[in-house]
Amino acid sequence: MRNSKSQIEKQYRTYATKTDLFEDICKKLELQGVDLNKVRRSDISGVDEFHIRGAEVSNELVQEIYLNDAKVLDVGCGLGGLGRMLAERFNCQVTGIDLCKEYIKTAQKISELVGLTDQTEFIQADATNLPFENNSFDIVWTQNAQMNIEDKAKFYSEIKRVLNDEGALVYYDIFKKGKEEVNYPLPWANNASISFLESIQLVDALLNDLGFVKLQISDQTTKAKNSLINSFENIKINGLPKLGLNVLMGNSTNKKLVNILKAIEENKIELQSGIYRKNSVFDNKSL
Repeated sequence: MRNSKSQIEKQYRTYATKTDLFEDICKKLELQGVDLNKVRRSDISGVDEFHIRGAEVSNELVQEIYLNDAKVLDVGCGLGGLGRMLAERFNCQVTGIDLCKEYIKTAQKISELVGLTDQTEFIQADATNLPFENNSFDIVWTQNAQMNIEDKAKFYSEIKRVLNDEGALVYYDIFKKGKEEVNYPLPWANNASISFLESIQLVDALLNDLGFVKLQISDQTTKAKNSLINSFENIKINGLPKLGLNVLMGNSTNKKLVNILKAIEENKIELQSGIYRKNSVFDNKSL
């Protein structure tokens, strides 16, 4: 398992170190006429959430849960876009963790650039061994991270451990559907050695066994499919975006996104978002 973690870190580090990632983002902002002394969070939103539909899906999910002044942990934070959005819009205090050191460094610099360092921090850490005390967070949020995590029982048990008693898990993830294997490369894995797709049913059962209580779920598959189709159509007309996920995936962007779309169309994967409470509302009340 240790070897798979080093391979995962290498996968994302490869994206990030083709050039200095932060410098590359700054150059692209300048090419768009953005003054680096007046960068807004929205100026970077096209690249700082590394998952299908990006900031669009995050903006939908925030409508489903109370977030004002919450203490939030973003597991698999990437460049920290979600955390900055939660900090700016809801006055959250956000900690992001990721295996990729270059992502963490870039996330910190972007927060400095947009003036959100007081409310965000980013730490290189392992999601199956979180460096936090029990009951540390009101919300744990994770988007497109668990596909790289083999020990899902440890992953979700660590999330439960660091949540406070009234806390909740918010996720947006890709899951295996059926028994057929997906085609590689994909954004989270160039090959099957670091891809650990499981079914929604298995993860739901695991969360139930850990004592989580399901509040709501939403099938995100059709929205993801339509978003990918629209992206390909836009690329045909306008070319690659100046500041999109292609900044992270480089020349492999098209092939990896094509493979995701193909996997959806062939019913090999599905996407779902959901919210689970750590405990039942009755668990901590005496009768």
